[in-house]
Amino acid sequence: MLSGRPEDASGSVVTCAMEGTRPILLEVQALVTATNFGMARRTANGVDYNRINILLAILEKRCGFAMSRYDAYVNIAGGMKMNEPALDLAVVALVSSFKNREVDPGMLIFGEVGLSGEVRGVSQAAQRVTEAIKMGFTSCLLPKSNLDKLKGEKRIRLIGVENVREAIQLI
Repeated sequence: MLSGRPEDASGSVVTCAMEGTRPILLEVQALVTATNFGMARRTANGVDYNRINILLAILEKRCGFAMSRYDAYVNIAGGMKMNEPALDLAVVALVSSFKNREVDPGMLIFGEVGLSGEVRGVSQAAQRVTEAIKMGFTSCLLPKSNLDKLKGEKRIRLIGVENVREAIQLI
């Protein structure tokens, strides 16, 4: 799923979803552009459309980005379809495109985002991190609450965050 990832391109983030007990690394792509109409357009392929709308509202209300004036397109590369809350933190791909800043290609990002912008812990964090290490990732942005179970892990740089604003500042 990760072959053909663009180099030096904004709006691309790698995340990890679980299919049962198997971790699957996915590329979440986002494109944010000024709208040409009165109402912004939203498109989601491979992820829940309504969840993207919620995440855009969180970015607007909790982080101060005027997302209502921008069209937003979100896609999971390779045609995969996933509906897991751990993919929420990949919303930083939207900010990456909005700001036209690349996210470190060696970073894996996962975590659930609540309506107040908090980043909630996810299940099977250790399996996700182990898969990231196997695939050669050098850092992982994850919920701070999941760090306790990963204290002994030294093969990858683990960065715990408590809210979306903090995650955006780190990328």
